[in-house]
Amino acid sequence: MKSYAIITDIHGNASALAAVLEDIKQRKADHIFCLGDMVGIGPDSNEVMSMLLDTQNVSYVLGNHELAVAAAFRGEDPPLGHHNERAHHQWLADRIDKHYIEFITDLPKKIIYEVLGYTFYFAHYHLDMTDHYLPIEKNPSIEQLDSFYSSSGYDLVCFGHHHVIHHVTSDRRVYFNPGSLGCNHKPIARYGLVDVSESGINVESIQIPYDNTDFLNSYEKLKVPDREFILKIFHGAYIF
Repeated sequence: MKSYAIITDIHGNASALAAVLEDIKQRKADHIFCLGDMVGIGPDSNEVMSMLLDTQNVSYVLGNHELAVAAAFRGEDPPLGHHNERAHHQWLADRIDKHYIEFITDLPKKIIYEVLGYTFYFAHYHLDMTDHYLPIEKNPSIEQLDSFYSSSGYDLVCFGHHHVIHHVTSDRRVYFNPGSLGCNHKPIARYGLVDVSESGINVESIQIPYDNTDFLNSYEKLKVPDREFILKIFHGAYIF
């Protein structure tokens, strides 16, 4: 049997990532797939990237916030849909180490992985024919997902971007979004575990409690742009 940890949407939250990486270590997963948006929203870009790159056996795909921070770092226009977040991404770009920009710029948008006769597909979100992210579908039906991937032979499709958990199974394949690791209205970090054997694929959603007090306080301490909006929408917290 092989065991794979699926993490996504860390969003600059080093405290949440530390809790998840420790749990993955204890469970002895064979490999980690990181599905993008490691940076953006949270202020811990360098800490998150350092922790990830210090971890062995990790594969990565590119997220939309990596694209936005990299564009800001290079002085380019924001990607489509990120113009209102320009100040926030510029603040992050001004503080991230250059070699992390070089790393994320070279990441692929998708990974196709084969193991024990199964084919897995990993992406930050569903991609169109030109490898652009599709708009978020908040409640995708099995029929919609099967139709979109009808020409593929994937047995498992893993994605993120939408911060809630999705786990549905059709007679064709399993679709799994473990939910955002770093953005939650509760002090809980989420990830997924996929166990694969010749008899099938088993997917588990895992939730790890952690102390997010210092992380939430850091928004005000560091004067993160758009912090009131971010704390309310992505963490269910308020600045008084």
